[in-house]
Amino acid sequence: MKNKAFFILIFMLGLVGYSQTKLSDSEQKAFKQKVLKAAQSTKSIQSDFIQTKHLSVLENELVSEGKLYFKSPNLVKWEYIKPFQNVAVFKNDKLLVNNEGKKDEMDLSANRLFRSLNTLIVNSIKGDMFDETQFDISYFGISDGYMVNFVPKDKRLKKFIAAFELKFEKSSAQVSEVKLMEPNKDFTTIIFKNKQTNVSISDSVFNN
Repeated sequence: MKNKAFFILIFMLGLVGYSQTKLSDSEQKAFKQKVLKAAQSTKSIQSDFIQTKHLSVLENELVSEGKLYFKSPNLVKWEYIKPFQNVAVFKNDKLLVNNEGKKDEMDLSANRLFRSLNTLIVNSIKGDMFDETQFDISYFGISDGYMVNFVPKDKRLKKFIAAFELKFEKSSAQVSEVKLMEPNKDFTTIIFKNKQTNVSISDSVFNN
């Protein structure tokens, strides 16, 4: 179950080349203030997503489509629709998985690493990730917004995640894309589409 849970966690985080310019200290400060203000005002998110996973052992990329639901403070649901129907729900310190009718449950509170990954997922969705005690962080301006690169400092986490990047929209300062890079150079990219914020989402959506 731990391997399956980690596989799902890896699948839910996200190589695309961008023309980028490193932000100055003053630009970084202004950008972070804008992002944190947007994150603090975000109580819910509903969005379509397209996930692309590149594996060095496969010739073709694995592409999935689905819907994301987030409700403050920490309810998250990833509903995969294509090519297979799978659901992963983070709720009450648990990871609830429904894999085409087969259900599994994992207690995140009993595992520090998975609890950290859960926090990473929630904060990535909101864009509230600027913790320099946990990450080496680099800030860049790109053609249609901003990109921030995070390298974990925790040795255990680095065994699974080499780095990850968040791409932010210029106008809204919200996360539009997540990319996760694994130590073996495999990577996963998630692009959010048709995102709606602060919409009414029933707690029943997070039932599994």
